[in-house]
Amino acid sequence: MARELALILDMDGVIIDSNPVHRDVWAAYNRRYGIETDEAMQQRMYGRRNDDIVRDFFGGRLTLEEVRAHGAAKERLFRETIGPVLNAALVPGVREFLERHRHQPLGLASNAEPENIEFVLDTARLRPYFRAVVDGHQVARPKPHPDIYLRAAELLGTPPKDCVVFEDSFTGIEAAQAAGMAVVGVRTTHDKLPGVDLEIRDFTSPALEPWLATR
Repeated sequence: MARELALILDMDGVIIDSNPVHRDVWAAYNRRYGIETDEAMQQRMYGRRNDDIVRDFFGGRLTLEEVRAHGAAKERLFRETIGPVLNAALVPGVREFLERHRHQPLGLASNAEPENIEFVLDTARLRPYFRAVVDGHQVARPKPHPDIYLRAAELLGTPPKDCVVFEDSFTGIEAAQAAGMAVVGVRTTHDKLPGVDLEIRDFTSPALEPWLATR
C-alpha cells in the first residue's frame, strides 16, 4: 500500500462533521431575507459550491457581487458558530487516520470556501498532513465534475487509478468516480451511499485499513 497510493479527502462531512451546522446556519441566514429553508433545499446544498447554493436559494437574478457577498456573509456566520466546537466536531478517528498515513500522498479536495478550509486546517492543526489542498474555486468546474480531484491527483503526482477518495455527498462521489478514482463513502450525511467501493461510518471502522491494504 505504501507504493504510490494517494488518499484524497473531502472536508465537510469527511474531516469534520459540519453539515448539521451548515444546515442551521443556512436556515438562519436565509431567514434574514424572508426565505424559509425546507428539507429539499437542505438536501440540494450538500457537496455544492457556494455560488451554486446562493443562486439556488436566492434566485438567478443576483449579480456576481451579490452572490459573493451572500456566500461570504453566510460563511462568516458558519465559522463563528462552529469555531468553539470545531475539534469536537472532527469525524471520529480522522486525526489518527491521517497520522497513520502521513508518509503517503495526502490531499484535501473540497467545494468549501477557501476561508473555511483555512479555518478548519489551522484550528484543528491538520495542515501539515496535506501535500495538496484544492478548493472549488481553483478549477473551472466544481463537483460533481471531476476537475477538483484530477487537480489534486496532479499536485500529488499520482495517477487517478492510484487515488482513493473519501466522500460523504452524492455530488462528491459523482466527481470522484468521473475522475476514475476509487471511493470510500463516509456515512455522516447520508445513511446509504450507492456505488461506492467501501462504506464506513467513520475512520474507526475496522473494515477500512484491511480494505486499503488490498488496493
